[in-house]
Amino acid sequence: MLVGDMKKRRFPSRARSLLSASKLPTLAVAIVAAFGAGALAGHGNAAATTGRENPYAVLLQLGRVLVHVENGYVDPVDRARLVDGAIKGMVDELDPHSAYLRPDEWRQLQSETEGKFGGVGLEVDGREGELVVIAPIDGGPAERAGVKSGDRIVAVDGADARGQSLDRIVKKMRGAPGTRVKLTVRRGGKETLSFELVREIIRLSSVASKLLDGDVAYIRVKLFQEGTHDELVRAAAKLRAEAAGRAITGVLLDMRTNPGGLVDEASEVADEFLSVGGIYSMRRRGQVVEDARARPGGAFATVPVVALVNEWSASAAELVVGALQDNKRATVVGAGTFGKGSVQTIIDLPGGGGLKLTTARYFTPAGHAIQGDGIHPDVLMVSGNHVDRERDLPNHLPPEGPRGGAPPPAPADAGAAIVVADGGAPDMIDARTIPADPSGSSDRVLKAGYELLRGKR
Repeated sequence: MLVGDMKKRRFPSRARSLLSASKLPTLAVAIVAAFGAGALAGHGNAAATTGRENPYAVLLQLGRVLVHVENGYVDPVDRARLVDGAIKGMVDELDPHSAYLRPDEWRQLQSETEGKFGGVGLEVDGREGELVVIAPIDGGPAERAGVKSGDRIVAVDGADARGQSLDRIVKKMRGAPGTRVKLTVRRGGKETLSFELVREIIRLSSVASKLLDGDVAYIRVKLFQEGTHDELVRAAAKLRAEAAGRAITGVLLDMRTNPGGLVDEASEVADEFLSVGGIYSMRRRGQVVEDARARPGGAFATVPVVALVNEWSASAAELVVGALQDNKRATVVGAGTFGKGSVQTIIDLPGGGGLKLTTARYFTPAGHAIQGDGIHPDVLMVSGNHVDRERDLPNHLPPEGPRGGAPPPAPADAGAAIVVADGGAPDMIDARTIPADPSGSSDRVLKAGYELLRGKR
């Protein structure tokens, strides 16, 4: 699953300007070659200027360490692996979302943002130490074989999946099209089933929709990838066709468990609910570097909206909900959101790797810094369970300014107008199983949002 806001493709000049910074780590190797092992290993006066005057002094230090390790470590070492590790450590030191990506990690990120990859076609999530099938993707190998929502994956190719990380198991299920993988699942109580699946190119849908009673449009945005805006526009046309000439009376926009994705797609989605006003502003080093504004004519620009959120609504999802809330276009229902308000620019590097670098913070139209704080619902549904948010991550960015320069963020549940106890998120959110009349649903957040739109609450 993605957790992050990324700028991609539409800002090539920015990517190029940042790319120049990627040349610096490789200078350490060049310095080793130029000065020789002896000069770097034993002589502190290799540089002609002092450390304060010489911008490459830190790289000289890296070169010295590299030479000591290559010459003196107990076993022979791989220089490329050492330099990769040095770059990775440097970027990891910045914040939880900047990362140096090796070629295999870079390919995985690209496949996620493009919404296609080699796999078996399952939407999954981690629940209480187990991997639960949210839904099989329509027409995919898993659906054709009979894997069902609610199945719990207990083994992949015979290896126990319980207790392992979600990313690790997902990586095992993915692979080259045409290759085989064996899934073992537990269904219901103790029934165990095995499926021999052949991987295919899977194309993920990021938008699901359903027309509810009263001509309320339920729209779930799972994440923001390439084509999410186009999917939303197609969903709007489909919902209006199903309404058979009747007007859509409201939109129930479900952003729960949406981990974010591409900022450009999120901005376009927000624009469909707005006709005027700001969408977000982006700031770097105290300066506004981007100010996104709505354009007239959105598909849902005049329809009442209720947005559903929870603790796992993050980054680009928070950007959209914040824009609708500040422009008085949506009532927000659910738990305080994750609180990730930073933007990562993704940059191709030579050799097949890449860099995911935090380049800006974004703010809602009213100037609220989402970073470390999140979106405060208008109707707060408290589950009572503690969930780690952005502000709980080690080395997280403060809401504004230099590290340590901002006051501690307010609790994510501050300022709500109404508090309804015991309103947790359901184990699974699947548009296909949403009842036509959610008034009787056990999903309390869904029920509250629907009743608000119908004027029953």
